[in-house]
Amino acid sequence: MKHAILITAVLAAMATGAAHAQKSAVDSIAEYRALLQDGNPSELFEVKGEELWSKKRGPKNESLQQCDLGKGPGVVKGAFVELPRYFADTQRVQDLESRLLTCMETLQGLDTAAIAKTPFRKGEQNNMVALSTWIAAESRGMKFNLPQSHVQEKTMYEVGKRLFFMRSGPHDFACATCHGADDKRIRLQDLPNLTKNIGAGNGFGAWPAYRLNGTMWSMQERINDCYRQQRFPYPGYASDATIALGVYMGVNGNGVASTAPAIKR
Repeated sequence: MKHAILITAVLAAMATGAAHAQKSAVDSIAEYRALLQDGNPSELFEVKGEELWSKKRGPKNESLQQCDLGKGPGVVKGAFVELPRYFADTQRVQDLESRLLTCMETLQGLDTAAIAKTPFRKGEQNNMVALSTWIAAESRGMKFNLPQSHVQEKTMYEVGKRLFFMRSGPHDFACATCHGADDKRIRLQDLPNLTKNIGAGNGFGAWPAYRLNGTMWSMQERINDCYRQQRFPYPGYASDATIALGVYMGVNGNGVASTAPAIKR
């Protein structure tokens, strides 16, 4: 009997120690990120994005200063936390990247089909990331407030939800496999539960983000990499599938403050 009690006490102590070690590792990573945030390299991309916004480019030699991101032509502050949303001129729900493509085509005359086919971190895609980073930074600290008044916005939320939980591929994975429950981790990396308000706000609301491998990633690239890890085919850049997932995550995170552009490992 004494041996049984002793074993139980030892196992309880080990469990407590393991939980403490796990919490310490998570806390250490959080502290590390906080230290880096003061000198977040994303600021370099913000500067470039702001310059690109006002720079005259393309066949029409025009800037993006009349681009309507949902709050009126040229209004940037507060736009990021209300995207994706429905736009009457295109008659579709658009996220930040797809809306920028519309403005680059209509205002500047750029070949946006070619931009969409360009690999990440090459050519004009670098400009897309810089623009997205600056626009996101202009809404840092503001709370997400994605609209759901239009029927297409509601439809895209439901499509995004189905895509999030859809299991497929050689490993029978879904987005929800990693991001559909609390207290999940990969190595020392916490995985936000994107089905819940705080998790969705903190997860969706951190991208674009600077990666510690020296690259800046947009939400589009983040979603692509998730599909890669699921062994799914890559979705098209700024496709309805990625936009729908953005609507699902963003609406779930309504009311949470944006931290983008953040720092990620």
